[in-house]
Amino acid sequence: PISMVRQSAKRQKVPTVLNIEQIKALLEHLEDPGKTAVLLDILTGLRVSELLALKWSNVDFENLVVHVTRSIADQHVGPCKTEASQKPVPLDPELAEALLMWQRKSPYPGDNDWVFASPASSGKLPYWSFSIFRTYIKPALKEARISGKVGWHTFRHSFATILKSHGEDIKTVQELMRHANSSVTLNL
Repeated sequence: PISMVRQSAKRQKVPTVLNIEQIKALLEHLEDPGKTAVLLDILTGLRVSELLALKWSNVDFENLVVHVTRSIADQHVGPCKTEASQKPVPLDPELAEALLMWQRKSPYPGDNDWVFASPASSGKLPYWSFSIFRTYIKPALKEARISGKVGWHTFRHSFATILKSHGEDIKTVQELMRHANSSVTLNL
């Protein structure tokens, strides 16, 4: 049985990373809530479990920060992956404006509502990650002619790669990715 288990922490494949042109093309073909979800994910590096667990009360528009306080997996709300994951995430003013526009359009705009509340659950739960991906992102990837194995974690990898390619030091990338230590960031 152990032969079926990966024994090394080393990656077997290089993760897919989107460049700026691909990101722009993808966003052009996306509709909300998928567009805002991807925009927020790719500009903050949030894990999908953190992204979908956000409530409007976690978004501080005045101080331009998102407070990550929980995660969600298989529609079960729980704690964040690590203590470092709970650090506030800075918001760019334009990203905050996009989020505010989504809040105004959303059928669930209250402080205790999920940012990406699912209409299938009458807003009582957020979208399932595969559901929002299949419904909004996968068709947009096809229309934008982006190939390769793209998933939610692709946006997180792209965020880190773009930061590094623009000359950010490893400590800054670590802080923005909310990694517990820099070795995790360096392995990325």
